[in-house]
Amino acid sequence: MMSHMRFRSTHSPVISAAAPPRWAVWAAHAATLVVLPSGLWRILMVLGYPAGYTTAGFVPFDTVGAKVWMLTLSVLSELAAFLTIGLVRPWGEVVPRWIPLIGGRPVRPKAVVVTAALGAAALTLIWANVPWWWTYPHEDMTHTGHLVVGVLYQPLILWGPLTAAVTISYFRRHRDAQRQASSD
Repeated sequence: MMSHMRFRSTHSPVISAAAPPRWAVWAAHAATLVVLPSGLWRILMVLGYPAGYTTAGFVPFDTVGAKVWMLTLSVLSELAAFLTIGLVRPWGEVVPRWIPLIGGRPVRPKAVVVTAALGAAALTLIWANVPWWWTYPHEDMTHTGHLVVGVLYQPLILWGPLTAAVTISYFRRHRDAQRQASSD
């Protein structure tokens, strides 16, 4: 019978960065909130509510495949936005212990910064056209639906810039901590 084995970590000690500034904590939480309105709108459609579409316009969204896609997109978007909070929380420095195989290991700040910066750039590009929502024709939507959906998607233009700002804060805090550690 095997007994419980514990492996010692051979990783270098974690260099803890300074606490994040209040604005960065606020911005990280705001990143999760700007994704919420569009996700809730998609979930309404998954539940069978046309959410601004005409009867004919809603037909393509009333399939199992479309519903699975909309639900998956909503959940993955919110989870991706939630990762921004890791840039201002301890799990942005050390992987939580409950995660199998890698729990307790230090997070490489460079990998975090590169990934978050690329994500911020992609999000900024993806949602850059949202402010012009109302200039595009949407014949498959009601007038009110067109207005409401446009309003629900407008917060997404902030997702990339908020993530970028929090990423810069994370980078600066970890760069300064590394400098401090090397000068000691």
